Amino acid sequence: MPIETQTQAGDFRSGFVAIVGRPNVGKSTLLNRLLGQKVAIVTPKPQTTRGRILGILTRPDAQVIFVDTPGLHKARSRINQHMVRAAEAAIEEADVILFLVDATTGLSAADRAIAADLGARSRQLCVVLNKIDKTARAKLLPILAELNGMLPQHDVVPVSARTGANCDELMRQIVGMLPTGPKLYDDETFTDQTERMLVQELVREKVLLLTRQEIPYAVAVTVDKFEDKGKVAVISATIHVERESQKPILIGQGGRRIKEIGQAARLEIEAMLDRRVFLELFVRVQADWTQRESLLREFGV
Repeated sequence: MPIETQTQAGDFRSGFVAIVGRPNVGKSTLLNRLLGQKVAIVTPKPQTTRGRILGILTRPDAQVIFVDTPGLHKARSRINQHMVRAAEAAIEEADVILFLVDATTGLSAADRAIAADLGARSRQLCVVLNKIDKTARAKLLPILAELNGMLPQHDVVPVSARTGANCDELMRQIVGMLPTGPKLYDDETFTDQTERMLVQELVREKVLLLTRQEIPYAVAVTVDKFEDKGKVAVISATIHVERESQKPILIGQGGRRIKEIGQAARLEIEAMLDRRVFLELFVRVQADWTQRESLLREFGV
């Protein structure tokens, strides 16, 4: 939780660092890598991140408050409009912006549009070329050259969020761009998410990983019960879908898929909470919830 600001000795730095880019470029993977622990769910599917997620790294010389954001894209549906607004708000409030580009796909029209927008802002900006571990050096060089040409006043740092390659250099760049200032959070705080929120996201992650294409974008998770009984946490959660036809896909034949989702989520929740977990999952149909403002707010989008 936030603590009272206090004068720090020397050149201690602190501030907010927004991680932005188009969908599926590795923003959440980079956040988890730089923090050294998982606070954001990760799947191969675009638009996994739906809202702003804070990850707080406190070092002897700095407190870096990372803000993971949904992918920037042309938003047509109401849920997508919410996600883009969350990303744009994070950009406005940030002290430093990390603009991520996927080296495996090269620069897209969307990347160039984001670069033009960010380059016009008077903000500290670092361009991060991600997934270099999956890209041949000969392909990296022209991408780096184009990024340097588009944003000549800003550093370009090639990294692999998956392996951690060159992430130490990226952290050096980030800390150097932060303003001097006091800690904004205590040393033990590593995210603004509650345990309930982390559980919701871990269950949703397993749904995204273990169901077909037609399910992920219409799924939300709420925790209905979270009871700490000493060595055991008793948790009930509801997985919300938009259509009746999605419910049997999620449950699976004989309940096989929902059981698989529950087992995968329970193991990770136990590791996070450091105690045994009894997890019960339910499935509920909420017609067109991705277009309903009240339900978007209820589900934290």
